[in-house]
Order: sequence, then C-alpha cells, then structure tokens
Amino acid sequence: MNDSVDSRTGSPLYGLTLSSEEHPPGKLVEIARAAEDAGFDFVSISDHFHPWIGEQGHSPFVWSVLGAISEATDHIEVGVGVTCPIMRIHPAVLAQAVATTACLLEGRFTWGVGSGEALNEHILGDRWPPAPVRIEMLAESIDVIRKLLSGDSITHYGKHFTVEDARIFDVPDQMPPIVVSAFGERAAELAAEVGDGLWTTGTGDLIDEFRANGGSGPVWSQLSLCWDRDRDTAVERAHRVWPNTTVPGQLSQDLRTVGHFEQAVEPVTREQIADQVLCGPDLGPLVESARTALDAGVSHLYFHQIGDPLDGFIDAWFDEVRPELP
Repeated sequence: MNDSVDSRTGSPLYGLTLSSEEHPPGKLVEIARAAEDAGFDFVSISDHFHPWIGEQGHSPFVWSVLGAISEATDHIEVGVGVTCPIMRIHPAVLAQAVATTACLLEGRFTWGVGSGEALNEHILGDRWPPAPVRIEMLAESIDVIRKLLSGDSITHYGKHFTVEDARIFDVPDQMPPIVVSAFGERAAELAAEVGDGLWTTGTGDLIDEFRANGGSGPVWSQLSLCWDRDRDTAVERAHRVWPNTTVPGQLSQDLRTVGHFEQAVEPVTREQIADQVLCGPDLGPLVESARTALDAGVSHLYFHQIGDPLDGFIDAWFDEVRPELP
C-alpha cells in the first residue's frame, strides 16, 4: 500500500465503500471487481457482526470476503474500515487473519482499527468498557499484533491480553499499514502515537490534532450519499436504509442491539435525512464536500453510495465528480 500519498504531497486516492451492512458477500466481491474495472484506486469494507438496522439486512464475515476479493481483483487496493481488535476476536487471532490477508493481497492491503461499538462487540457477554478503557485496550492490542506480524514467537502478559508462545508462520513480505480510527482527541493522539495513519469521518480538528501530535501517513475518510436519477426515490431509500446517520457518535458506540438502533431512528423524518445526506442526481454538492475534505488533509477519500453502486452511481461519479477533483 502506498501510504506516503496524501493531499499535501501528491495526488489523493479515491475509493468506493463496500457496504457490508447492505450487501451479501458475493455482491461485495462483485462491487469490488466493478470498482477495479472502473478505475477506483481502492475499496473499503466495514467489519461488523451486525448491520445498524434490520432493513440493511447483511453483515458477512469480512475476512472470508477479503479472501474472495483477493482472488477476484488484480491491482485495486483494499482497506478494512475498521476492525475493533479488543473484544469480539482476540488480537492474536486477528493478527493471523491480517497476515494471511496481506499475503493474499500482496502489498495492497490496509487495516483500519478502532475502539468499536457495543452493537458488534458485546455479543459474547463481555462488559462494554468506557471509551478511555477501550482506547487503552486498543493500544495494547496494536502492540501485540505488530509483534506477532514480525513472525517471531511471542509471549505477552499485559493488562488486558495474554498471548503465550504464539508464532505466525505465514507473514507478508510487506507489512500492511495499521491505520487508527478516531472520533475524539485522545483517539487522534493514539493514532499519531502508534498508527500508520488516521481513519476518520471528520475533517479539520481531528486531522489537525493527529498532525500536531506527530502523526504521519495517510488520512482516510468517507462521504456518504444516495445517488439516484430521481431525488424522491433517493430520499426514500436513504431514509429507509440508512437513517442511522442521524445517531450521534457516543450513542452509536453504546447502543447494544439492532433493535435499539431501530428505536433511536424511529422519529427520524425524510426531511431530516434529506438535510443530512446528499440525495438525488445533482452531484455538485458532493464535489464541494470532496474538495473540503481534501483541503483539510484527507488523502484517501471514499464514497458510500446508499443502495447498489452498480445501479448507475459508478458511471455518474466518473462522469460528473472525478473530472472536478485533483
């Protein structure tokens, strides 16, 4: 992965979201292949156990899908945005998954990590820790994973994780970048301290915090939209499929079930969605949002089309958005 490219020193990279909440595994592979054929630089896929709401309807095991994508594509870069490596799966097991995936993708894999959401991580009955504890766990897990990716035999007795005499035999020639997700200042500081880049949905302050603390490497960020030739159809689909965009950050981390999210979004109106999500055929506002993100320092900018991106969005993006961006 070319982790030296950012909007200040070179051309930004543009990607397409593989929304694993909305599509079954085979469809995700098909979208990845179409993104490569169309000329996107990368794809980013989420790593969840559940979708946000039942209407989305899917949530396949990301590591199996990544293996299929490695076989179905030749050169497009692939990122996971993001895995929580502190509860649902032990860091040692994830280190092996990352190593295998990086071997298969041969230098085109980036792994995003973050402190997670209760929706996906509480499923084994573990206590859901407060954010400062989760960030502490995340730092320790990254340390364990980096040691295991060396291929050495590792024993680790830490505050949160234990590893005894573990060795990964299949490690990639090129270590995949580990990019740390941040939604607050402490996480941005951690990304600067231990990450190979920053993963965020914001611009401005968090990126500035990351850089001010010595953070280097790429900044990954996503823009969501619901493109359709008919604006009313787009608003209806965004309201039906992705109303969780209105759930604020801390609440989205702490709600435990799909049912809780459905209750939280029940009062959301179509008008509210239309105000928050770009809907319809006019992609001019998307160009402006993309320029704002790039000016803020985003180097890897990817686009989440709510609905099937193969239903015209890819062509519309390349015809109307890509020519307007650097």
